[in-house]
Amino acid sequence: MLIGLLTAVAASICYGTGSVLQAVGSRKSARREAAAAGQVTGRGGPSLSSTAKAAMTWEFVVGTILDFVGFGLGALAARLLPLFLSQTVISANLVITAVLSVKLLGIRLTRAEWTSIGVVCSALVLLASAAGPEGSGHTPIATHWWLLAISVLLMVGGTIVVRFLGASAAILAGLLSGLGFGALGVGVRVLNGVDPFDLGALLADPALYAILVAGIGGMYLHTVALQIGSVNGATAALVVGETVLPGMIGVWWLGDASRPGFAWLAVTGFVLAVAGAVAVAWFGAPEGDPASAAPAPEPAPEPVRVP
Repeated sequence: MLIGLLTAVAASICYGTGSVLQAVGSRKSARREAAAAGQVTGRGGPSLSSTAKAAMTWEFVVGTILDFVGFGLGALAARLLPLFLSQTVISANLVITAVLSVKLLGIRLTRAEWTSIGVVCSALVLLASAAGPEGSGHTPIATHWWLLAISVLLMVGGTIVVRFLGASAAILAGLLSGLGFGALGVGVRVLNGVDPFDLGALLADPALYAILVAGIGGMYLHTVALQIGSVNGATAALVVGETVLPGMIGVWWLGDASRPGFAWLAVTGFVLAVAGAVAVAWFGAPEGDPASAAPAPEPAPEPVRVP
């Protein structure tokens, strides 16, 4: 349990730091390309070329590397902990994102946001105290095919919807990216051919391809969310998507459980963690370009008539 918790915390730090660096790179690219034609869709969302250029900044590259490291650590945590615990601890990257955004993006967090972050941290302590052993993760192969189909539907369909909605789809893009990362966590848990290692079984498992689709699609939608909306709001929506559904699936189908007599504490911690993340999204105001956020100059005083 301790190794799993430490792994999940490390994944959370990588994801949180990576999100802020990606946001810095995305916004730097957006400012650079703001005057160029064809950088946004007809509805104000970023074009594919704009998103690709954002991914070429050094901040975004480093952030992506941290995401890959976080993915590896998160995958290990998903094998060592119940999904409702591993996914929720990893989702604490919201705290890292919020704190680092103060320094790197010049964002000022309100008292309500700090309070919401405190609620999330307290909820994680409750969850860790109540968590029991993780389930086996053994499921029929048909479930793996369903996971692949749902992942494709969410990522492909979600990308089309986000591009149609344009600049108003930041929270939706964050939520869909979270659902993608949640599907990734479920896929890691049920993946065949891992323990013991069997390359043939691994390559034949649809869950492997669900992991790839959900991971790549989730990363793209997260990038879009960071380009067009509040980094804290988009990350909070991601937290809800990657936490709620995977946690429920882990309990209902994969055999995850709390310690005997502590189910109420696990439910309380889970609800508080999700509510705290939603509160950060609710109270977090969209951040614009610092230059555009500068206060307008005071009007010049009217000339005084001298008689």
